[in-house]
Amino acid sequence: MSTRPVAVVAGWNGFIGHRLVADLTERGYAVARVGRSGPDGRWDDPAGLARLIDGAELVINLAGKSVGCRYIDANRDEILRSRVETTRQLREAIAAAERPPSLWMNASTATIYRYALDRPQTESDGELGSGFSVDVASNWERELFAGELPGTRRVALRMAIVLGGPASDMLARATRLGLGGTQYDGPWFQHRRYRGIGDQPTGGPVPMHRSKGRQKFSWIHIDDVVAAVRFIAEHEEIDGPVNLATMTTSDNRTLMAELRRAVRRPIGLPAWRWMLEPGMLVLRNETELILKSRWVHPEKLVDAGFTFAWPELGPALDDALRR
Repeated sequence: MSTRPVAVVAGWNGFIGHRLVADLTERGYAVARVGRSGPDGRWDDPAGLARLIDGAELVINLAGKSVGCRYIDANRDEILRSRVETTRQLREAIAAAERPPSLWMNASTATIYRYALDRPQTESDGELGSGFSVDVASNWERELFAGELPGTRRVALRMAIVLGGPASDMLARATRLGLGGTQYDGPWFQHRRYRGIGDQPTGGPVPMHRSKGRQKFSWIHIDDVVAAVRFIAEHEEIDGPVNLATMTTSDNRTLMAELRRAVRRPIGLPAWRWMLEPGMLVLRNETELILKSRWVHPEKLVDAGFTFAWPELGPALDDALRR
């Protein structure tokens, strides 16, 4: 019988999940993978999920429909449901376990914070925003931290844009096509795709800001996501929401200039919102990805002594795109 500690990774079949599974395996864990079709546990088999959880040392949940889509009603509902219900299933399994895991890390998003141009948002003094994406994150975290789990430390991983995945790949593709200029917010037709959702929906009209291409871009390299997960596991004083973002927040102008350099396209057409909206419709995505000003500071990680392997945007992009 194996004496290796068990790590349960739910929603493992994405680029972050694959990297975490590989790292956990290298660190000596026996990794049990949970998803719609397993292979080790399935969401439609709560009894089997409970057996996996009982006796595990670590649980990491990354489950949830990708937000890389249009926020039509069916997608909005599934984005929320897939996060809240899977988190609830894990919480109930942990609560019922005779030997509960000592640590449960659950994915979240730095998009939970408000549009910020004035100051960075930290775990201690950050202000939550409003609208669909914020409500998804708030409901997600509310489910994570509900009830009493006295034997389990709970951490919400508020991830910024992760370099090395779909978001940075999409921006690089656009830049290679000559669309790598600064992206500007501005007037556009009102719609209801960004309206609030859940039990306590927030938000009103579609937000528009005169950011002049200076909307903040908080990011983190995939290597630092994996390293931060390991660091949090090793530092028992860290709990609650944790911002996964580098200290060197960029802005859109700088981001697009670095992308042009990285893909060797010296010229990129600037894009105003009236150009971006039809383009994102074709790409089946939302302009929120590039127009929201995310300014997030990793206060808890920095205070605990975490060191980023990729603190500067240029080298981090070079490495992420090369992979």
